[in-house]
Amino acid sequence: MEEIRLEPPPELNMNIGQAMFSQRAIRRLKPDPISDANLKIILDAASKAPNGGNWQPGRFLVIRDREKIRAFGELYREAWWCKRRDEKHSWTTREEIPDADKVHQSAALLADEIKDAPVIILVFAIRPRMASSVFPPIQNMLLAARSLGIGSTLTSLHPQIMERVYAMFAIPADAEFHACLPLGYPRGRFGPTSRLSTGDTTHWDRWDNPPPWK
Repeated sequence: MEEIRLEPPPELNMNIGQAMFSQRAIRRLKPDPISDANLKIILDAASKAPNGGNWQPGRFLVIRDREKIRAFGELYREAWWCKRRDEKHSWTTREEIPDADKVHQSAALLADEIKDAPVIILVFAIRPRMASSVFPPIQNMLLAARSLGIGSTLTSLHPQIMERVYAMFAIPADAEFHACLPLGYPRGRFGPTSRLSTGDTTHWDRWDNPPPWK
């Protein structure tokens, strides 16, 4: 396959600090279409990420067809509830999730609404055990989407549905699934976000030593 050099697109003009520090998981998506031009920018950004040995194992299945997204949405919803079953939660409907559990409330809403997302990208690797070379491209996609005003979140599937997903999209058996990214313009807003202090999550030289700024 031919390798090409790409220049940074002028559309990605957001300061990198602003993109990083206002990025957040966006699960409430408008159905408004995303242009092919913007999708190319997002995927070009993925291609520029570092990867082991420059093997470039990442492969990206872009789903735009409305009927396919709706069919996939049913599988995604099934997968989401399978994961809740594995976690031993007692709820079986979104209405049963406690109001105080905002994380699961938001994720359950995505499970119900992902069928209306304008774009879904499934991320694979064509070499085994290459997750470390797939997640940098994913982060590049998330940052590029943020710069374009497009929301997304990194999510996963469940073994119970994978055979049907592979059959639905004619995915070769040796392509290793790693992530699902729904894309859409947000209903709501981006950051700022609240996170744990790096003074509490960083260790310095030894696990029992805090960083200098602690």
